[in-house]
Amino acid sequence: MRSPLPLLLVLLLASWSPGLFAQGGFAAVTVTPTADGGETWSVTLQVLALMTVLSLLPAALIMMTSFTRIIVVLAILRQALGTAQTPSNQILLGLALFLSLFIMAPVFEKAYEEGIAPYLNEEITAEAALERAGRPFKAFMLDQTREEDLLMFTRISGRNALPSRDEVPFSLLLPAFVTSELKTAFQIGFLIFLPFLVIDLVVASVLMAMGMMMLSPMIISMPFKLMLFVLVDGWSLIMGTLASSFYL
Repeated sequence: MRSPLPLLLVLLLASWSPGLFAQGGFAAVTVTPTADGGETWSVTLQVLALMTVLSLLPAALIMMTSFTRIIVVLAILRQALGTAQTPSNQILLGLALFLSLFIMAPVFEKAYEEGIAPYLNEEITAEAALERAGRPFKAFMLDQTREEDLLMFTRISGRNALPSRDEVPFSLLLPAFVTSELKTAFQIGFLIFLPFLVIDLVVASVLMAMGMMMLSPMIISMPFKLMLFVLVDGWSLIMGTLASSFYL
């Protein structure tokens, strides 16, 4: 039995009328020039642009906020404790997400007040709203980006030295910001790892001295590392340090 798909295609082609869309056209897909020389997109194009931006929202959340530094530090902390999958990946992601929302709250509020709110009130165009909403994020990212990382990507791109911070494009700022965040995260992770590494070395040395070479040092050292972490109120220290590291 043949597939009905070719027959359906023939029927659609036979019923096609070239004048169907010539009469009225797609009125919703239009670009209207404004009095000041700009352009105003139709609602359909604005919704399409909005859906495109929403599809990129997870990547923006990871790359343009404090999320990267936090999740890397928490992953190193779990590795240092030696607790395998405890806390689970879902818990670490949740902690990183809500701590990022707490840290980025002033940036989100400023972006809403300067860009989104005027656009919703039909005071500015979509392009102006996007440019204004990006300013707080750009300022935040510049404050956390090392100058040497920014200069490295500027040199790789073949550009000359940028005259001011305001003229740094996102194409340069974004990779420099992510590189700086990874460096900072590994520096914090190294400092966190050191005391737990000392406990592992001490336990391994004691077991070797007692002739218990077949016993895994991880089994003995894990309770001591957990006890140390609880006694120093480790979670509060980690969360407080991560939050304050963005506004020092």
